[in-house]
Amino acid sequence: MTGFPNREVLLRWAPLIVLLILMLFFTALEPRFFSVRNFARIAISAAPALMVAVGVTFIILMGSIDLSMEGAVSVCAVSFAFVFLWLGGSLGGWGWLALPLTLVAGAVLGLVNGLVHVRLRIPSFMASLALGFVGTGLAMLMTGGDRIRIEDPAFRALLTTRWLDFPVMIYVAGLFLLLGWFIQSRTTLGRNLYAVGGGEDLAHGSGLNVARVRIMGFMLAGVFYAVGALMAVARIGIAETATGNGFMFTSITAVVVGGTALWGGTGGVWNTLVGVLIVSVIGNGMVVIGLPGYLQDGILGLLVIIAVVLSTDRRSVSIVK
Repeated sequence: MTGFPNREVLLRWAPLIVLLILMLFFTALEPRFFSVRNFARIAISAAPALMVAVGVTFIILMGSIDLSMEGAVSVCAVSFAFVFLWLGGSLGGWGWLALPLTLVAGAVLGLVNGLVHVRLRIPSFMASLALGFVGTGLAMLMTGGDRIRIEDPAFRALLTTRWLDFPVMIYVAGLFLLLGWFIQSRTTLGRNLYAVGGGEDLAHGSGLNVARVRIMGFMLAGVFYAVGALMAVARIGIAETATGNGFMFTSITAVVVGGTALWGGTGGVWNTLVGVLIVSVIGNGMVVIGLPGYLQDGILGLLVIIAVVLSTDRRSVSIVK
């Protein structure tokens, strides 16, 4: 029928449509859901997860998978806390140096992840899963199971200071989201990530150093994991081994539900933004209307299955690996 959207157009806009339907649904059940105050709660919850999910997006664009984010976030959070307190515990002094050093720590963790995957020829999901456990154990070793409190008012201002009813943290997340989009769309590295995800053999045949692109992709993801760790610490004022808990499920779910294909080469950070908002709206909406939290995981699991089913042309797939 003339003018009827084709499958590609529907798939492109489906996540945004789902997000709008969810917002209307929860608003109909509980009018308090649709308020600036509640949207601020959703944004605060979504900001750290968005940063981690943006990092995951770069990995999935290459056709790889990264399961190390929980360990990486914990190590970055704990490392930041130790360095920050060692430098005086105040952004007004030398404590600000802990911020870029944390980003460097995230990049180093990503470098190790990429080297283990590429140089040792270990599948990315297995290499990253193992290093995620190593990261969690390292964070436990560093803290001895204790919590490290960060009480500097200047650092906590990321949460406590508000512009137009939204914390500063949200605007910082927006700036890093724009940075992720710029890297993805306007740099050689971003184009190479799509090229590798679109066909590794073809990319290699065209002269692209696929191994180097993969390693750089993991390093870039590590930087965004570190940003997520900083926001997680700023949100609760505590760094601990459990700081990274829950990020693996949330971030990968958000990327897939947002429309980035698991086999690589399709999607991007804007898709991830919509996916993170879908996950956050479901979690917040269930709390607002009084439903138990375990239903959230079930619904998100169903959304992942539906997203993969709708985005995969199974007629062209001889076997599901």
